[in-house]
Amino acid sequence: MTAEPIAEPTPEPADAPGDTPGTRWPVPPHDGYTVDHLFTLPDLPPHTELIDGSLVFVSPQRIFHSRMIDLLVTGLRRTAPGGVKVVREMTVVLDRRNGPEPDVSVVRAEAVTGLEQTRFLAEDVVLAVEVVSPDSEARDYDTKPLKYAAAGIPHFWLVEMAEGNQHPVVRVYEIDPVNKNYALTGIHHDKLQLTTPYDIDVDITLDALKEL
Repeated sequence: MTAEPIAEPTPEPADAPGDTPGTRWPVPPHDGYTVDHLFTLPDLPPHTELIDGSLVFVSPQRIFHSRMIDLLVTGLRRTAPGGVKVVREMTVVLDRRNGPEPDVSVVRAEAVTGLEQTRFLAEDVVLAVEVVSPDSEARDYDTKPLKYAAAGIPHFWLVEMAEGNQHPVVRVYEIDPVNKNYALTGIHHDKLQLTTPYDIDVDITLDALKEL
């Protein structure tokens, strides 16, 4: 695929608070960015996502976010069958204008091609997991689930920190293959015990999280 020309960066009219004087930001193409741009634009911050043709930059994360990813990756890998691999924070190309980065993905083993790989396709993904952060609530609750379902990813988990006690909560969804929408199949607070997409048994208590 040939990438569209990338617009030259131009200076902002005024530096935003906290910016280095003279900061220059890329000007998007008239019809928005594509996944080609996502992988070729220089100096993008780590974990930049592409949503509806717009680049989304990630804010600093709470330690809950990092530890929850570690907890799930370790638990999912422990019982993963040979046909799948568990990866963290890898871009999934849904279409030309959407390249989100799930916090955790379970992908088909044959889709893993090497250590320099930078992305997976939607059809490679069995499960996408999003750990909600304050800056990403709208995307994690609304935008991403709709797009993952439309792309045919069969399983989706939404992970939150409960208000008050900071306890992890995992909401589990499965796709309805007829209408391509996710249906809630369970809410888990202490133990994540499932038989799909494979046999899973993960301790998600607050104690387990704090031990990491």
